[in-house]
Amino acid sequence: MSKYLIFLNVVFIILCGITLLLGSSEFFALAYIIVYIIVVVRTLMTPGRRKTRRYLNLAYTAILVVQLTMLNSIVLSNVEHLHMHEDILRRVVGIVFIFMPMLVNRHVASVRYTHYYIPPVGETAAVGISELMNTASGLKRATGFINESRQKLSIDNLVSLAHDMTRHDSFHYVNSRSLTDEYFQLARASLDDPNIYIIISKTGSPASEFISVFTRKQYNHASISFDKALKTTISYNGGEKVYPPGLNMEILEFFRKSPDSKIMVYSLPCTAEQKKQMLDRIAKINREGSAYNILGLLMSNRLHKPNIMYCSQFVYNMLDDVGLAYFEKAGGKISPTDLVELDYFRRLRFELEITFA
Repeated sequence: MSKYLIFLNVVFIILCGITLLLGSSEFFALAYIIVYIIVVVRTLMTPGRRKTRRYLNLAYTAILVVQLTMLNSIVLSNVEHLHMHEDILRRVVGIVFIFMPMLVNRHVASVRYTHYYIPPVGETAAVGISELMNTASGLKRATGFINESRQKLSIDNLVSLAHDMTRHDSFHYVNSRSLTDEYFQLARASLDDPNIYIIISKTGSPASEFISVFTRKQYNHASISFDKALKTTISYNGGEKVYPPGLNMEILEFFRKSPDSKIMVYSLPCTAEQKKQMLDRIAKINREGSAYNILGLLMSNRLHKPNIMYCSQFVYNMLDDVGLAYFEKAGGKISPTDLVELDYFRRLRFELEITFA
């Protein structure tokens, strides 16, 4: 199996390199089909229930159909009118699509391999009752994962996500001065509040649904606010198609993308001086420019420029800059739920939950 994984990784790297350099429709289509064949063969080679393998291969087939459908309409549209950096970004978007079946394969066929392994008949007698129960439980989880993923990775969600990705740039600043003077006046008026507020949210947006398939978490967005009424909520986001992706203000309505959307609000004690330092840093980012680190979210934690981040990176970095970080973890590896789950010393205080149903 290790030789197979090495071969798979080598093939995948070669495919990414070829598509990045050449980027023609033939190479993109060939890359999608080769990866499809690899993950299907891998699934067939993995011991397990036939029904589970069949669901996985149906999921891979659906992903391939989506990839080929989006190839001409999104990745290869208006190629002749693109500048060089736009053409490179277009190819990167195409390469990101290659990851879709690989991620499903990794999280279901690889990570959960031991859970749905069924031993040969000759080994059955050596398997204890607890192991059989674990296998059944693993099968149930794997089937649930597939069904849930099939709903979240719907055609509408994937097409919406793909269209939105064309607005992003993980190498250059695309957002500048989206925060107004009124925002900073409102934030400074809350300096007397002895807390900063950390918000994690389940929005139900296509991006949130896509991320949740692989994080297995409900809450996939993080924000901060300088006041408890959340009138100064801010984070890195997609800009709601009003502002470019990057550092933007958020209002409660932005979090309401589905009937089960909800947010959790926590407070963290801080001084007025720490709030002021944080605001100064935010004002600097607002002047210099920013962009949403979409590539870092998917496959690389490297920051190509200091103001290119994703939401939980931004929240953690703001806290760390003013000495408020209450756990240690590389900023590029912070997930929204880490902000709550890694609060081992209970520095946070739960304030409220807001639902939109």
